[in-house]
Amino acid sequence: MAGDAKWYVAHTYSGYENKVKANIEKSVENRGMQDLILDVRVPTEDVVEEKGDTKKVVKRKLFPGYVIVKMVMTDESWYIVRNTRGVTGFVGPGSKPVPLSEEEVERMGVEIIRMKDIDFAIGETVSIKSGPMEGFSGTVTSINNETRKINVAVSMFGRETPVEIDYTQVERMD
Repeated sequence: MAGDAKWYVAHTYSGYENKVKANIEKSVENRGMQDLILDVRVPTEDVVEEKGDTKKVVKRKLFPGYVIVKMVMTDESWYIVRNTRGVTGFVGPGSKPVPLSEEEVERMGVEIIRMKDIDFAIGETVSIKSGPMEGFSGTVTSINNETRKINVAVSMFGRETPVEIDYTQVERMD
């Protein structure tokens, strides 16, 4: 179940981020929900402030008014976070929270996602399971581990057509 956890953004009253973080963590502990709400963060950066001759390093919030929560989205976990004092809602349309993509999580400096090597081989036949080419199958012609893209030669209209897609959009054919 913890594998289903994604990062969500909760909107808070400005200045209440650390209090909200502490309150969510306390609720999780009191209700034994560590398997649903795994981590709560207030992303900060170190900034040097100068006053006169003195310099001091202070932590500044990267996203004032927001708390980042790694959780498995269920009615119960949504309720806990949404009804924490100081939380005004989740980021997303209406009341439906939208998880951050892996790229957004990395760009925000919340978590470095260790990319596992793409487990496909050149020449292997794969089926496209999502996107505009869904339902087609083809042969892997190249793999780019850095961009996480795979080139697949798909047979369309009687000819081979090269298609570049994200590795998460294909699956091995048995």
